[in-house]
Amino acid sequence: MNSVSPLATQYGSPKASRSTENRRTQRGYHEQRKGYQDATPEGEADEVDKLKSKLLSAWNNVKYGWSVKMKTTFSRSAPVYLLGERYCFRLDDEIDRFQKDFVSRVWLTYRRDFPALEGTALTTDCGWGCMIRSGQMLLAQGLLMHLLSREWTWPEALYTHFVEMEPIRSSSPSRMPLSSLATSHSASDCWPHAHSSRAPHGNQVHRNIIRWFSDHPSAPFGLHRMVALGSIFGKKAGDWYGPSIVAHIIKKAIETSCEVAELSVYVSQDCTVYKADIEQLFAGDVPHAETSRDAGKAVIILVPARLGGETFNPVYKHCLKEFLRMPSCLGIIGGKPKHSLYFIGYQDNYLLYLDPHYSQSYIDTSRNDFPLESFHCNTPRKISITRMDPSCTFAFYAQNRDDFGKLCDHLMKVLHSPHAEEKYPIFSISEGQVQEYAEGLQSVSHPPVCRKKGPLSTRSSSDEFEFL
Repeated sequence: MNSVSPLATQYGSPKASRSTENRRTQRGYHEQRKGYQDATPEGEADEVDKLKSKLLSAWNNVKYGWSVKMKTTFSRSAPVYLLGERYCFRLDDEIDRFQKDFVSRVWLTYRRDFPALEGTALTTDCGWGCMIRSGQMLLAQGLLMHLLSREWTWPEALYTHFVEMEPIRSSSPSRMPLSSLATSHSASDCWPHAHSSRAPHGNQVHRNIIRWFSDHPSAPFGLHRMVALGSIFGKKAGDWYGPSIVAHIIKKAIETSCEVAELSVYVSQDCTVYKADIEQLFAGDVPHAETSRDAGKAVIILVPARLGGETFNPVYKHCLKEFLRMPSCLGIIGGKPKHSLYFIGYQDNYLLYLDPHYSQSYIDTSRNDFPLESFHCNTPRKISITRMDPSCTFAFYAQNRDDFGKLCDHLMKVLHSPHAEEKYPIFSISEGQVQEYAEGLQSVSHPPVCRKKGPLSTRSSSDEFEFL
């Protein structure tokens, strides 16, 4: 995620440090050990900090300013799954529908020139905040599901020309590159603006959700808030955040916010989802419950896991893809080694993802008409599933008890499918509560869950997982 530390870049090279020390000596710094500011003209230190910030920003623009307009090749012969929706590219209408669905997902990336993070001089998260950004995108999708629906799409979704079909010999129109098909009609022809009575409401909710993720100290799910909550788990700005830590930060962010009081977050323990613990969340007190879609709280279920040792174990491919085919799936935060990504779908053995590694300028969302374009990506990207880092967090959404019951039934079928290659399931679903389970272990000579602890000390990740 950061081959060069942003903190190291901010404070300059050793040569620059020596030059600075020489200047300090000339000003008599050795005579005023109590503080450098006493011997420095007022405002000079601020100018130095501004210069360093500009240099860091320029470096980040070079490193993370990749071109969005890159083409990704898709196959017409295999279906594409995007967060539970299935698309067949043999049909042109399906291509249009997929593109609008993809662009409608909230895209949160590195930002620069935002208000400094508390206690630091950092005004960008380039090089270290990608896992937080991936977690924010996952939470944003959960909020879209909760406050709108999975079927909602952004009426202003940009029409993309940057997806192509795989190279083929035939010149049949049904096998032309997607970009050629796309140029045969305009965006307004394919994606008309929504005219339903719910459109204005949906557009405002969409804008509010993005505003909640603003890079401002007052935003409930913004970077500043996420970093502040990370301090509870021993993390600070500039640190590397793993998918497990981010799952707990998301949970704390929802618990301490008042924007979505009817939503809870559950984080599994030891790769086990305890049904009774989640059932309790559905019975939580919700203000004005009679005006909500259902009495009680909806729940986002986060399951941190590790799918292998140092590399991804391919026996989990089938199960992982089955999760992404589920309508209740909110995606997966993980990535490839040292490079966080937000996985939202797949085709064949390639995962579709949103990439936070793109540096964009800070957007002031306090304006009523702030631009939305930079919060949506029009470039689908793919990565081989075998390149996925084994550390990840799965996410699911249950609106009520009935949804949760159906979700558990579906998950049990996937986790224990006869087609699965893995010896042990990615995670388990248990009756009862985690406290009851812990007490039960004290009365038996061996644990009932057949899982094997891996050599945690050999991993580069700072998160603690059980090896599957």
